[in-house]
Amino acid sequence: MTTRTSPDDAVGGSGPRCCLVCNLPFPGNDVLEHLPRGRRIAFDAGRGRLWVVCGSCRRWSLVPMEDRWEAIEELEKAVRDRGKVLSTTDTIALLTVDDIEVVQVGRASRTEEAWWRYGRELVQRRNSYGKLTTVAGAATAAVVVGGWAAGGVSMIGAWWLWSQAPDGIKRGARWLRFGSSAWRGVRTCTRCGHEFRTVAYAERQSVVLLPSAAGAPGAQDPSGRFDVALRCPRCGALDDGGGLRLEGREAERTIQRVLAYHHFAGASENRVRSASRLIEEAGSPDDLTRILLRDGRRVGDLQRTGAIALEIAAHESSEQRLLEMQLAELEAVWRREEELAGIIDGELTEVPLLEGLRRRVVGRG
Repeated sequence: MTTRTSPDDAVGGSGPRCCLVCNLPFPGNDVLEHLPRGRRIAFDAGRGRLWVVCGSCRRWSLVPMEDRWEAIEELEKAVRDRGKVLSTTDTIALLTVDDIEVVQVGRASRTEEAWWRYGRELVQRRNSYGKLTTVAGAATAAVVVGGWAAGGVSMIGAWWLWSQAPDGIKRGARWLRFGSSAWRGVRTCTRCGHEFRTVAYAERQSVVLLPSAAGAPGAQDPSGRFDVALRCPRCGALDDGGGLRLEGREAERTIQRVLAYHHFAGASENRVRSASRLIEEAGSPDDLTRILLRDGRRVGDLQRTGAIALEIAAHESSEQRLLEMQLAELEAVWRREEELAGIIDGELTEVPLLEGLRRRVVGRG
């Protein structure tokens, strides 16, 4: 049962307690002392605006004037010190600060750290793999000791179990997570008519990554996207219509799965940071993809750090496109809410109070 707050209690010290549109209470947060309610906050330091965004109806509730300036000052410091930029335009930026989301009007001053989101998952994957290895070793030891004690396992059998069983357990865990194929469908080689129905993980080393503009003389794809190709096992063709060629979103999903399978054991934080430096030196995830795959590369030919960087870049590019769509929607909402806030602040607030707050926020008072 959802609790609603009466209109009289909707606004109080330290900001609104509930959504001013749907009247549902805002959840608390432990991040902001001066705005302890709300999990998505929007602010414009230049104009002295502050909103709490409702997680239910997605509408923005304007924080009363007297509760804003300390919270805005606190938000600016939190964004500067701990903010993680998800996406940004020339108008607004979407960030996370600990466990809350922040919509900041104006371009974020911090640059994107390509490694921190997906790179953190790779580090966690390595930790999980280490635990799996420990469990596999313990389980194998229990089987070997138990079989030896019961007289059912010979010395040769015990050695075989000890050398093979842990890998078998890890292969099983990998199969449970990914299955056996990165892609399923029906494609026909135009050279010989061979039908491709799967791209199996077992053949991932032979998967070829090509720039999406390959085959178009002089063409350059600024998006950094790529195609996935596989040589025909019957006629050996790989280009000019022969073999398998996946493009667009289909290629993107396939290579994400191939690289995640390839790096099932994860990566150390040092490796992730090295891979991230490659992305930063290239300029962006899309730039790294263009550089690495300029002339086409087999997955098996990629050095480990480069392959880790490519996996991060592939997920960053995909996630960035989704975030850009979300940001475009947020920007449209902000324009509507800013127009309303301008009316409220300009017409319902005494001019000396408004000007005094504005000066304090922008540091001119």
